[in-house]
Amino acid sequence: MRKVILLLLILVIGSSCIPNKELVYFQGDLDSKESIKQIQNKPYRLQVNDMLYIDIKSADSELVQLFKNVETQSTNTSNISQEAIYFRSYSIDRHGNIRIPYIGELNVLGYTTSEVREKIEKEFENYFKNPEDVFVTVKLAGIRLTFLGEVKKPGTVIVYQNQVNIMEAIASAGDIDVTGNRKNVSVIRKGIDGTKKYHINLLDVNAFESDMFYVESNDIIYIEPLKQKSWGTGTSGMQTITSLIAVLSLVTTTILLINAF
Repeated sequence: MRKVILLLLILVIGSSCIPNKELVYFQGDLDSKESIKQIQNKPYRLQVNDMLYIDIKSADSELVQLFKNVETQSTNTSNISQEAIYFRSYSIDRHGNIRIPYIGELNVLGYTTSEVREKIEKEFENYFKNPEDVFVTVKLAGIRLTFLGEVKKPGTVIVYQNQVNIMEAIASAGDIDVTGNRKNVSVIRKGIDGTKKYHINLLDVNAFESDMFYVESNDIIYIEPLKQKSWGTGTSGMQTITSLIAVLSLVTTTILLINAF
């Protein structure tokens, strides 16, 4: 009987512990290729609900002020926080448009930030004698990401960079919990052609080759739990032994109380 109990304990501990191979990122060697696929060179194309930061500078400062929104005019640009950029930005509406004073509706859906800048500069030809003297800056006002599941800080974060890879994104959420499945990370992305769900295996070094290695604004990243979490026996051998000892102690105490009566 003791041997059976000992064997059961070994099986439970062995099956409930999370092995090291389920925790180590980018295992293995990259496939033999001349170079890693340059996903980062693919320009991002704007989507609905993206926020655009647009700054306009010219020697004719009074004329430039006419094209800036109220928040931009009232904000001291020498002392602005990253969060305040949100209130100075232009939101892309459901029709793919932004509204710029005097210019009006400007469709930017599916365009890159460089293409939007060129469109704005083209519009300024109607207002400035020397349009080449106008300096226009267009960039994303942060990349908004939503994290669900087994991360240390689930919720929505805004990363103030032009480009973010999946590891930088996960780091902004405090990393994946020990009980998170790194082998099957889901990325839910809404694009012009609808919403799609993708998967990426972060345990495999060839994740660098994945089209999902670079995230996009408004992505939802879901980390599903490992089966060990639902068992509730612990994530390490010591935690499992402690849990089993607690259960055995409770069972023993219960039996002794029953026999006492």
